[in-house]
Amino acid sequence: MLYFIGLGLGDAKDITVKGLEVVKSAKKVFLEHYTSILSCGKTDLEEFYGRNDLILADRDLVESGADEILEDAKDDTVAFLVVGDPFGATTHADLMIRARELGIKTKTIHNASIMNAIGCCGLQLYSFGETVSIPFWTEDWQPDSFFDKIQVNLERGFHTLCLLDIKVAERSIENMMKNRKIFEPPRFMTVSQAADQLLKIIQKKGDNAKINEDSIAIGVARVGHDDQNMVAAPLKDLLNMDFGSPLHSLVIPGQLQILEQDAVNFLKLKK
Repeated sequence: MLYFIGLGLGDAKDITVKGLEVVKSAKKVFLEHYTSILSCGKTDLEEFYGRNDLILADRDLVESGADEILEDAKDDTVAFLVVGDPFGATTHADLMIRARELGIKTKTIHNASIMNAIGCCGLQLYSFGETVSIPFWTEDWQPDSFFDKIQVNLERGFHTLCLLDIKVAERSIENMMKNRKIFEPPRFMTVSQAADQLLKIIQKKGDNAKINEDSIAIGVARVGHDDQNMVAAPLKDLLNMDFGSPLHSLVIPGQLQILEQDAVNFLKLKK
């Protein structure tokens, strides 16, 4: 059996009772650690789980070397741990499909993810449109296709959850070409960086942009943690705000109902 187990958004204690029971009894436990992060590290998880043999599963292992995970699951119980909910990333759906093709039984133990926990900002979940991801720009690569999806959501009156890029266990192009296991330092996009890229796109779109620098957006940080932070402010103001440590997300509100407007007003900085 291959179990996909969500760890929630906060720390080691956010795992469900059912998930913890599987982790304690599984022959092998893999911890996926490139699509998101917890506030605690591998050692804290092992201490809470009562075992010291968690296997860190980076992108290469999950996407290219998944046979190692699947081979063990043919005859024994294997747990695959994912921060948030197991299927917040398509990578994990692919692993599940591959397991089923090999005749390996799978079971999912769900948990909270940013996709549902974002309701804490006061906006109704059923009024969100398509979620978008904002990637880190480079000098040679500055995609803005995600902005078109924000525009479509706004046309329909929907809110947009913007997931901000993270780079964990990433290798440079040179190291990948030479097959060197040398990883770049972790990077996590901030609300400020996301606002900066959005403002540059808005400037380029001109009158075709459905939001501007004065449009209210909601910056959120560390949802599910004790020091969770949320601020509603014009995009131009978010540009200069420090939301602290990762992970950050950004919400672009669409048409607001009365209660939603009250919630947004509550999140605005008091002058």
